[in-house]
Formats: sequence, structure tokens, C-alpha cells
Amino acid sequence: MDHLAALLDGPRAHGAFLLRCLFEPPFAVRIEDGAPLTLVVMTRGSALVDDASAEAGDVVVLRGPTPYTVRSGPGAALQAVIGEDQRCWSPPGTDRAPHDLGLRTWGHGPDAATAMLVGTYPVAGGVGTRLVRSLPPVTVLRPADVAAAPAPLVALLDAELDRDAAGQDVVLDRALDLLLVTVLRGWFAGPAAPSAALARRDPTVGPALAAMEADPAAPWSVADLARRSGLSRAAFARRFAAAVGVPPLAWLTDLRLSLAADLLRGTDLTLATIAARVGYGSPFALSAAFLRERGVRPTTLRTPAAGAG
Repeated sequence: MDHLAALLDGPRAHGAFLLRCLFEPPFAVRIEDGAPLTLVVMTRGSALVDDASAEAGDVVVLRGPTPYTVRSGPGAALQAVIGEDQRCWSPPGTDRAPHDLGLRTWGHGPDAATAMLVGTYPVAGGVGTRLVRSLPPVTVLRPADVAAAPAPLVALLDAELDRDAAGQDVVLDRALDLLLVTVLRGWFAGPAAPSAALARRDPTVGPALAAMEADPAAPWSVADLARRSGLSRAAFARRFAAAVGVPPLAWLTDLRLSLAADLLRGTDLTLATIAARVGYGSPFALSAAFLRERGVRPTTLRTPAAGAG
């Protein structure tokens, strides 16, 4: 599996929240659902997602759980707040609150000037930890930013939102996964890719990244990686940090903990087995690394679904 395939292998929506939103300006909606990842596809009109401008044809990827606001423009009055479990309420005195418009559709009216499709991964186990951590808080992907326009998949998702057939939730989950993976694949491969993706094209940094991903449990040192890259230890460390944004061993630690998080959420492997797979000599060492780097104990990442793999 190549590095991009490994990164994008995570999304597996289970009961994703999908909704068509139709808003008439001026509008503002605050989302505080705590979701780890959300996809917003602008199909008509334009909006500000926090401070990022999105127009028809753009796809916005939001890394949670930080709240965000979708509004028609600066100064638009807040009309609704969406909280955990997609519970919605409106501030007192709101006279233009969005409302139910039928199957998976919500907003001001069917002919509203702004339309968007929203797909939300409700739990962290539905998307790979490494994928989520590789994304900025808000990413607006324009058609020119991705290798292949996602228009056919957007049309598919839009049409499926109107269906109420048996098994429809599963169809929508898979359609959301396919759209997300397609958009991000095009972005990672294109000129607007994040620095870590661009670093893979560097002839000295790329081999080091590939080596760590191929065998994260190996006892890598900066000297080992530098030899693979054909540079001195100091020169390699400087070039790696400049290209990726963090030192080599810090990147390796994040890789190992991200892989461990996915194993904790998606399997029933013991902590000792997971520790060995990602390069830690004992469960204690893995727990210490989680506490130091992420402020939680690894056992807190276990989910009821663990055991399926």
C-alpha cells in the first residue's frame, strides 16, 4: 500500500450525519457538534466557513472537534446552533430560524439562494487518526486544487439524499467516504497539497518518510534516516524540519501514536501487542508517550466497536 493509500484508508463512516442545507442570506449557523471531521459541499451560492470563503463547486473539509460558523457574510445574525447529537436550537428573538424542509433537508426554503451538502463523521473511529491530524482546521478545496473534479460524486450524493429506500444509510455512508477520499486524493497530489505531502516529492526527505511508514516499529535514529537520504545527520535534520514542519523523530512519534490510536479504536488487540507493533517496548512506554504527547491514556480510546478487526 502506498503512503497516500495508507493515509486515505481510514474513512469508514458508520451512521454519518448527512443533510442538505438551504439558506437565504443573511444567515449564520454555529456548529458545535464535536465531530472529528466534516465535509461541506457548496452546490449553490456562497458562504463564509469561519473566515474562509467558499463558492459553488468548492468543497470545505473541517477538522474537529473545534466549533465553526457558516454564514452569508460578516455581521450576519446567528439564527441557529447545532450541538451534540445534531440537536438544534435558536437564540431568543430569532425570527428567521432554519427549519425542517423534508427528508434530510433543512433551512429557509427550497428556493433559497445558498445550498450546501453537509456530511459529518460522528465518531473519531470513523476516520483515520493520521488523516485527521494531517489536515488544517479549515480547508477550502476549489476545482482547480484537485486532480479530478468531484462533480459526478457530488451529484450522486445529492440524489441519494432524496431516497428513502431500505439500506439507504449504508449507501449514504459509502457515498460520503468515496467523495471524501476522492477530493483529498486529488488535493494531496496537486499543487496546493499540505507541506507534508509536498515533502514526499523531495528526493532526500521522501525516502525517509517512506521508510518510517513502512516499518514504524524499527528503532529509527536521525543518523539511520540521514544515511538513507545521502546527507549528513545535521543537514538531513534541517532539511526534514524545513520540509515537514517538525523534526524527524517528532514526526515518527506522531506516526506511531496515530497508528496506535487507530488500532485501539478499531481492534481488540491488547495494549502490549499494539505497543510492539508501533515501536514501543511495553504498554507502559506507550501509555507514557500518549500522556506526554496527547494528554490522554491509550485505554480511553477504546470504543464499543473494538473487536471487529
